[in-house]
Amino acid sequence: MPDRPTVSPAADHADRQALIVLFAIVFINLVGFGLVVPLLPFFGDSLNAEPWQVALMFSAYSIGQFFAEPFWGRLSDRIGRKPVLLITVCANAVGYLMLAFVPNIWLAIAVRLFTGLGAGNVSTVQGYVADVTPPEKRAGRMGLIGAAFGAGFIAGPGLSGILVQEDMGRLGYQLPIFAACGLATLAALGALFVLKESLVRREGPAPAREPFLSGVSHAAANPVISRVIVVTLIYMAGFSGMESTFGLWTGARYDWGAREVAFSFMAVGVVSVICQSLLTGRLARRFGESRVLAGGCLLFGVGLLGQMFSPGAWFVPIAMIIGGFGMAMTMPNISAMISRAAPPDRQGAMLGLNMAASSSGRIVGPIVAGAMFSGLGHDWPLAVGAALMVPAAIMAINAGRAASQPARLAAEAAE
Repeated sequence: MPDRPTVSPAADHADRQALIVLFAIVFINLVGFGLVVPLLPFFGDSLNAEPWQVALMFSAYSIGQFFAEPFWGRLSDRIGRKPVLLITVCANAVGYLMLAFVPNIWLAIAVRLFTGLGAGNVSTVQGYVADVTPPEKRAGRMGLIGAAFGAGFIAGPGLSGILVQEDMGRLGYQLPIFAACGLATLAALGALFVLKESLVRREGPAPAREPFLSGVSHAAANPVISRVIVVTLIYMAGFSGMESTFGLWTGARYDWGAREVAFSFMAVGVVSVICQSLLTGRLARRFGESRVLAGGCLLFGVGLLGQMFSPGAWFVPIAMIIGGFGMAMTMPNISAMISRAAPPDRQGAMLGLNMAASSSGRIVGPIVAGAMFSGLGHDWPLAVGAALMVPAAIMAINAGRAASQPARLAAEAAE
């Protein structure tokens, strides 16, 4: 009989070691990501790009992720997490190298699309954590992996602010991109030689191959997963709209350059590490994952309004820190709620669908924000993003209410 992958019964000590290695790989990879993201508006400007083209460069990456995340998540359920992580991290390294040498904005957009196709490893990372973590500890451990993301956003933008040399023109923006390529290569080596597989195989019939996005019907039938995925979509649309226009907004309002933008993102990373490593798990255990998720959405909206009504440039990092606390409480609890509601052999697929929803928000958010920035005014992306956090919070509370009815969930899962 063909083998079928199942969750590994690894010992707690081995699980902790695996999580440490995974934390290191995620951190190194996110340092590279954090190096590049703050520079994109200015890198686009060096290619004579219009604001809507800069927004499209952000969206192209997410278009690739939209198609890649469900595929990689489902594939990791079949062949294991390690090979998928290795493939995707290598694709990041190649993508950064190509981006450094693009001659025009359209090729830059194409390269970002390619990198997005290869970078759909978030659901695989989350699946790895779910494999080796009991349900009651998942919010905390998802928060620790989220802290690796936050730590990457401390070191990445900080290093970007140090390496960028705006007075050197195009070359000054290439230096951080080369550093990102090198770090992605280092992460790939870590995945290859150090990371252990979290899935083992047991005898049983091989699962039938399902079409792309086949898990949509299963997600839609689950009252928790369906609502949480909607929260992801709404939240990420608001967040990515702010992220893609932040450099343009600060440049237009306060004449900031790439260095100031990079250091502001670094401040958000500091907050994310503190909150996700020390607070997220504790808050979720005390108040419930859905309530903390709803509070995080609303707090992020408050941060956006703080930016919009900031009395001066000095207040912008403070507003971002307020929003950063909200950001740190969203994705770990989203991942934990999905992993609780999904059966073990579908966790990768369901988390992949959630990341596809995240990518959808990242596709729509920058495009709409760029259009509003150019056509309506600089503050519109912030105002609309803050307004979106209200329905996201309401949906999070509804997901929590659905999760409190296990009999109903069991009956619907059996259908």
